[in-house]
Amino acid sequence: MPSNQRTTISRRQQLRDQRARESAKETKRRRLFRIATGLLTTLIVALVGFGLWSARPVEGGPSGQAPAFTLPTTAGTTVSLADYRGQPVILYFNEGAGCGSCTQQMALIEQEPGFAAAGITVLPIVMNTAAQIQPDLDRFGVTTPYLLDDGTVSKAYDTLDKGMHPGLPGHGFVLIDADGNQVWEGNYPSMWLDPAELLHEATSRL
Repeated sequence: MPSNQRTTISRRQQLRDQRARESAKETKRRRLFRIATGLLTTLIVALVGFGLWSARPVEGGPSGQAPAFTLPTTAGTTVSLADYRGQPVILYFNEGAGCGSCTQQMALIEQEPGFAAAGITVLPIVMNTAAQIQPDLDRFGVTTPYLLDDGTVSKAYDTLDKGMHPGLPGHGFVLIDADGNQVWEGNYPSMWLDPAELLHEATSRL
């Protein structure tokens, strides 16, 4: 066989080998891409699932006489739970200063006329000073005086460490009936509960 023919065949073989190697590399890249995509999808699904699971509301039923308390307020007055004996009360424990969604929650509760119609008072309780929380109230137009807790009341109602910040309440509600009994509690890691839903939760248990 002439040398030039052997050279041509050798080059063709080299091209075939090169194409085979490139094809193998491309196949490997595609396989790795599919694996990575599958892992990423699984991770995203797991994270979304965990987020939904961790944001689920946690509720509790009747638990006896509600702990008594007396607290100062942002209005410079004091409020006692005993002041509301004979009417239902909702205690709204939240993270307080810096939590915009917490303050917006109270602003919209104020706009829901159903609470007054049902004779239900909502008392927001935070672990802040008046100076710390008042700018938030002014920003969102909240007029209800906030009760200022040093942690004693929040601890008595087992609301601490239920949110994102250790040592603080999360975003929870406690319903106390006219006789001073704690009849329902709900903690909402999503940092939100539609006021109409809160009103329904309350009226359905009174």
